[in-house]
Amino acid sequence: MTLLAIDNLTVRYGRLTALRGISLKIAEGEILFVTGPNGAGKSTLLNAIAGVVPPISGSITMDGAEVTGAPPESIARRRFSLVPEGRNVFGALSIEENLKVGAGMRTDRQKVADDLKTVYREFPMLAERRHAPAGMLSGGQQQMLVIGRALMTSPRLMAIDEPSLGLAPMIIDQVYEILERLRAQRKLTLLIVEQSSTRAMMTGGRMILMRGGRIVLEGEAGDMVKDERLKQAYFGFGDH
Repeated sequence: MTLLAIDNLTVRYGRLTALRGISLKIAEGEILFVTGPNGAGKSTLLNAIAGVVPPISGSITMDGAEVTGAPPESIARRRFSLVPEGRNVFGALSIEENLKVGAGMRTDRQKVADDLKTVYREFPMLAERRHAPAGMLSGGQQQMLVIGRALMTSPRLMAIDEPSLGLAPMIIDQVYEILERLRAQRKLTLLIVEQSSTRAMMTGGRMILMRGGRIVLEGEAGDMVKDERLKQAYFGFGDH
């Protein structure tokens, strides 16, 4: 079943066109990687889906309902959760308070308590330091916290912008292991902006490569990494 469908989406910031006729589909339970050079439009794509930036044309459909131009709160209620680049934690709040912020719109209190236990089971470090200020965490620990906070929204579709950025390889491995496990356990659909095409190949799933606000290459991550056209498209040579 198609969970997210984007058709001919265009986004502009003033005179700058950030997305140029993007079209893609994501099936429920799938993992889709988005890669490409800086300025390709990757973060804009996630923000457009989340309702943070309005498109000037095209459509976004979630679970069969059109959400183009809907406010972020409305899209979040459709169980879409965005983990933006930069790990925006509330530094003065405790780890547990940060996690509970993620459940702010939910009314199923018992399931919230169960999800908190799940987050603590997957991220034992967060459980051990639940009363500590979030601002005291390292970069890798903050990444785990914001993923945990996104899980507290009970998402069906989670979009994560650059989960590997600035992290040690061992921490990146740990983050991806947890994401894969949660995807299997909760039928979670993942949309991940990832600079490392090698990481996408290691994880598996589909991958699209963006450049200049367009999708210039797409396919299975494992196949694309071996394709010389990936380098050509990434660096802008060839016929792309």
